[in-house]
Amino acid sequence: MVNGVRHFIDIADLSPGDVRSILDAAVTMKAQRHTPVAVERRFLAGRNIALVFEQPSLRTRMSFEVGINDLGGSPIMVTGKEIELGEREALKDTARVLSRFVDAIMVRALSHDLLLELAHYASVPVINGLTKKSHPCQVLADILTFEERCGSIAGRKISWVGDSNNVLASWMHAAAKLDFEMIVGTPAEFAPAEGLVSRAREEGATLHLTNDPREAVAGADCVITDSWVSMGDVDRERRLELLCPYRVDPALMKLAAPDAIFLHCLPAHRGEEVTDEVIDGPQSAVYDEAENRLHAQKGVLAWCFDAL
Repeated sequence: MVNGVRHFIDIADLSPGDVRSILDAAVTMKAQRHTPVAVERRFLAGRNIALVFEQPSLRTRMSFEVGINDLGGSPIMVTGKEIELGEREALKDTARVLSRFVDAIMVRALSHDLLLELAHYASVPVINGLTKKSHPCQVLADILTFEERCGSIAGRKISWVGDSNNVLASWMHAAAKLDFEMIVGTPAEFAPAEGLVSRAREEGATLHLTNDPREAVAGADCVITDSWVSMGDVDRERRLELLCPYRVDPALMKLAAPDAIFLHCLPAHRGEEVTDEVIDGPQSAVYDEAENRLHAQKGVLAWCFDAL
C-alpha cells in the first residue's frame, strides 16, 4: 500500500492471507458469473478503469474489459501510442492526471520501474498487467486453474522448464506465499537471477534449480513452460538452440505425476517450447487457464477496492 492506496504490483508484496483472499474471491465470482449478480459483486458500478497498453494483448485486454463490465464498471482502453508513457510528459504528471479521471489504472508495459513510478504518484490503485520483471495476474490465474483441477497447491510439486522470465518470477513469489515446492529447469545461461532466487528463499519459498529438464519434471504435479522468444529478445537462434532440450513433449510429460497438468500462459509457439500432442492433450489446462485470467483479475480488483 502506498499513500493509503492498494496497488497490485507483485505477489511478493502481498501477505499469504491476501493471496488466498484474492483466490477465494475469484472462485466465488466465477461460480456466480452466470447467476443474478448480487449488489456487492458490482462494486465497480459508477467507476472507470483505465487500461494502458504499451504492447498489444488478447488475453489481458479481453479479461480486464469483460471483468470490469461484469463488475459494473467502465473500462477505458489507452494504447501506448496515445499515451507515450514517460515520453510526452513526466510520469508523475501522467499519474496525477489519470488519477483525476479514473478510479484505477491497469498498466501493461515492459518497464517495471515505470510501473513503480506511476504507482508512487497515483492516488488510485495501479495494477500490474505485465512487466518484463513480473506477471502476477497470470500466476494467480495459473494457481486458480491448478486448484480447480488438483486441489490445494500447498505441499505440491510445481515444475517450470525452459527460459526464466516474468511469469517464472511471479511463480517464485507465489511459492513463498502458498507453501508449494518449485523446481526450475533452465539452461545455465537462462537461469533466474540470483537476487530473485535469494529473496524468494528468504521469504520462505522452497526452490530447487537444475539444468536437467528431466530432473525438473520428475514427479511434478504441474508442468509449466512459456514462449522462448518474446518481449524484445533478439538472440532468437541461440535461444532456440539452447532451449531445444527443454521442449515439453509427451516423453518429458510422462516423467511427471500421472495426473499432472500442463500450463502455458499463451500465446504458444507450437513445436518450439511445447508440442501439439501436449498442448492439445488430456493433461493440458491451457484454455481453463486463459479463462481464469478473467476470474483472478476480478479477485485482484476486489482486493484493490477492499471489496473482498
